[in-house]
Amino acid sequence: MTRSFSALTLFKEGVTGHAGWAPLWRRAQPKPSYDAVVVGGGGHGLATAYYLAKNHGITNVAVIEKGFIGGGNTGRNTTIVRSNYFYPESVALYDFALRLYEGLSKELNFNIMLSQRGMLIVAHTPAQMEIANRIANAMQINGVDAELWTPEQVRRKIPILNDGPDARYLPHGGVWQGRAGVARHDAVAWGYARGASNLGVDIIENCEVADFIIENGACAGVETSKGRIQAPTVGVAVAGHSSVLAGKAGVSLPIQSYALQAFVSEPLKPCFDTVLLYLGTGTYLSQSDKGELVIGGGLDRIPSYRQRGNPALQETIISGLLEMIPALGQTRLMRQWAGIVDVVPDSSPIIGPTLVRGLYLNCGWGTGGFKAIPAGGWLLAHLMAKGEHHPISRPFDLDRFAAGRLIDEAAGAGIAH
Repeated sequence: MTRSFSALTLFKEGVTGHAGWAPLWRRAQPKPSYDAVVVGGGGHGLATAYYLAKNHGITNVAVIEKGFIGGGNTGRNTTIVRSNYFYPESVALYDFALRLYEGLSKELNFNIMLSQRGMLIVAHTPAQMEIANRIANAMQINGVDAELWTPEQVRRKIPILNDGPDARYLPHGGVWQGRAGVARHDAVAWGYARGASNLGVDIIENCEVADFIIENGACAGVETSKGRIQAPTVGVAVAGHSSVLAGKAGVSLPIQSYALQAFVSEPLKPCFDTVLLYLGTGTYLSQSDKGELVIGGGLDRIPSYRQRGNPALQETIISGLLEMIPALGQTRLMRQWAGIVDVVPDSSPIIGPTLVRGLYLNCGWGTGGFKAIPAGGWLLAHLMAKGEHHPISRPFDLDRFAAGRLIDEAAGAGIAH
């Protein structure tokens, strides 16, 4: 049931620290054992717990988060959702996520603020347009909406693009996906947390996993800062720290962790209504409902777990922004941050079992983690409940590296991996 509040009620709650509002989810303390444990209280972990309960009836589940819910990469991204990828396996995965996003507010009875304002990838050279042609064709063949746009269509959609005689990156055309857009990152985490909690899942915050309990070659639970928790099935969805945590179970992953930084500007009057990516600069941009510009770019290629930016890369991203739209040159930035992303050699995720029985992974999303949250949770829940792959997750198993079945989506990711 939804609740409505008067302006006076909202004011009172604001000055009293929300004392009259019930928490969205139960702050649980760990029990000695569960049927399943999910490590990681971000979007993927919470979605996994929700779908374990909803799809498979497994409600004796704990989500273990070392900090607070949504405090990792889920709260440190640029909120873009899309499925404009190249390979059939990737399109199936990311469009499954997008379809779930399209119904998520209704399913969770929680407004995730999905805005399907479309995404435009702008090309600047004949070579880039050739890639754009291939991506648009592949998307259409795989049943996903895509349009190949002319330079005139690009300019009509975003009139403030740099189109002057001194422009280094003139629009040469582009790829448009109308179903793409943005969603509110914390609302996604909170919605899944409330949904899982209402189904009986224990959400345990400020609880760090120190090690795995391994018995007879199988995972039997976790050792945490709040004690031992036993479970025959453990799923790991910890974004940038996947390789570190998996290493505690003796699992070596082909992952490098990098900082991916972003910026938010002061609020501006509405100046464009889509998500924009320039292939020439790698900078991407959207405008929030509050008028802030949300700006992102390429990875800082120095492996790191520091959630902060690098001045040299900041200059590159902002320079790219000004190449796109010089009129934004006097805009002031309000804040900057970085998320830690797992990058795999083929720029595609890892979803599947490990060599340790009962231990399952959801990781390696690189820059695509937020847009994939509903699918990542659905597929990891399927693995944990049934002990076997869903058809969509099967191509992303760890065994693809030994078999050479790589799904190289570096171009589909849209930024410099």
